[in-house]
Amino acid sequence: MSTTPSSHPIVKQARGAYESGDFPTAARLYEEAAGIFSADQDQAAAAEMHNNRSVALLQGGDAAGALKAAESTEAIFLQAGDPVRAAMAYGNQAAALEALGKNKPALELYEKSSELLKGTGNDELRVYVLQNISALQLKTGKQLQSMASMQAALDLKQSLTVKERLLNRLLKVPFRMLRIDR
Repeated sequence: MSTTPSSHPIVKQARGAYESGDFPTAARLYEEAAGIFSADQDQAAAAEMHNNRSVALLQGGDAAGALKAAESTEAIFLQAGDPVRAAMAYGNQAAALEALGKNKPALELYEKSSELLKGTGNDELRVYVLQNISALQLKTGKQLQSMASMQAALDLKQSLTVKERLLNRLLKVPFRMLRIDR
């Protein structure tokens, strides 16, 4: 598995542009970095840069560009044996689809992301994905599934805020009423 050469000067420049809110510059620099890593035959690092570009494009309001940038990168990560980055790639694609109003395919990709993360031990990232699944399920009229997804996310969290503890208690009520004690 290749690691992202985060010390490369162009990657540092791109990260700086992103952190300062200059998303178009960050996206352009990440694209250049992807080209450099592709030329060096480091496909996993190139795919990572495409995903970083996707995030920058989405932050800059270009959801279609974000989707295109992250497209098929999960396959590179899966081939490299990196399910966490593959899950992140699915998540980036799902976020772009959601921004485009394509909720059903977005939900499917978030679910693929969650499944990949299930066996990795990366509960923090899985919590984030499950919360996105819950929100999309709620938007699409799947209230019970939404509550179950949120409950699963809260169950994975190490420590809950006061608000999350209250939500956790409230979510258990309907399941008890349905005799589905989670």
